[in-house]
Amino acid sequence: MTARIYSPAKTAMQSGKAKTGHWVLEFDQASPRVVEPLMGYTSSRDTLQQVRLKFPTKDEAIAYAEREGIVFTVEEPHQPKRRQVAYADNFRYDRKQPWTH
Repeated sequence: MTARIYSPAKTAMQSGKAKTGHWVLEFDQASPRVVEPLMGYTSSRDTLQQVRLKFPTKDEAIAYAEREGIVFTVEEPHQPKRRQVAYADNFRYDRKQPWTH
């Protein structure tokens, strides 16, 4: 039983950083998924795939995993690179690409 601890990134539909400050403990897949022949549903016998535990901090998630004896890996979040762009740069005379309509 292994798990991964990570902080989810914001979705592409979000402009702000709401709902991104928490940490999630998610179990890895232990058994393969199977396509059910009659209806075509994808299922698995592994019920831990449905468990996602949320924690306010990384330390609390690690403490929980160690207390319960869960082997885990921690994935650090990637910090977005902010480009400093000024609106006036659109009208510079030495632009790399010519301005067109």
